[in-house]
Amino acid sequence: MADKPRQLPLDLALMPRYGAEDFLVSPCNEAAYALIERWPDWPHPVLRLVGPEGAGKTHLAVMWAERAGATVADAAAVTLPAVPELAGAPALVVEDCDRSPLDEHAFFHLLNALRSTGSSLLLTARTAPEAWGLATPDLLSRLRQSPAVDIGAPDEALLRAVLVKLFVDRQLVVDTNVVESILPRMERSLAAAQRLVAALDREALSRGRRITRPLALAVLATLAMGES
Repeated sequence: MADKPRQLPLDLALMPRYGAEDFLVSPCNEAAYALIERWPDWPHPVLRLVGPEGAGKTHLAVMWAERAGATVADAAAVTLPAVPELAGAPALVVEDCDRSPLDEHAFFHLLNALRSTGSSLLLTARTAPEAWGLATPDLLSRLRQSPAVDIGAPDEALLRAVLVKLFVDRQLVVDTNVVESILPRMERSLAAAQRLVAALDREALSRGRRITRPLALAVLATLAMGES
C-alpha cells in the first residue's frame, strides 16, 4: 500500500494573543505582572522589564500599553526626529532596548522629555543596561536609576500550561501523555515551547495526522539537532 502523500503546509504565522486573559501568572513572572497591574502607582516613572526571549515581556508590555493608553515603539525607532512625537504620548513602551545599538543621544533626549511631561515609560530588554554597550555615562546612570523587575525561567507548571495553551491556540488536539513526554526533554524556556509547538503543527499537517508521542519526540529530537 502506498504511503500517504505528504502535504505542503502553508507557513502561516499564528498571530500572538496578548490579552490579559491569555497571560499565565506563575512565581517566575508574578512580580512583573503585579507591577504592570499596579500602574499608575509605580515607584518611578521609568520601569525596566528584563527577561529572556519569549518570557512574556512583550505580552506584559502590550497589556500595560492598553491599560495606560501607551504608544509602543521598537528601540530602533528612537531617533532624534522621532523624539517629539514619542515624548508627546501619554505613556510609552520601548521594546528590545538591548537588541541593536541605541541612538544614545536620542534616547537621552527622550528620557529628559518624558521627565518634563511626567509620562510613564516601560522598557523591555533581555539584559541590564550595563550589558547594552552604552558609551554615554549619563544615559547609563539615568537608566540605572530606574527600577527593574525580572522575569525568571519558567517553572514546570508554567511550561506545561503554556504548551497546552499553545496547542489550544492552534486548535490542535493533543493527549496529555504527549505534553508529559516532551516536558522533561525540552529546553526550559517559553521561546522553546513556541518553536516546538509551531514545528509540531507544521509536521502534523504535512503528514496529515494528529500529534502523537512518537511524532512529538521525533520533532523534538530534530529541533535539538538543529540547535546543536
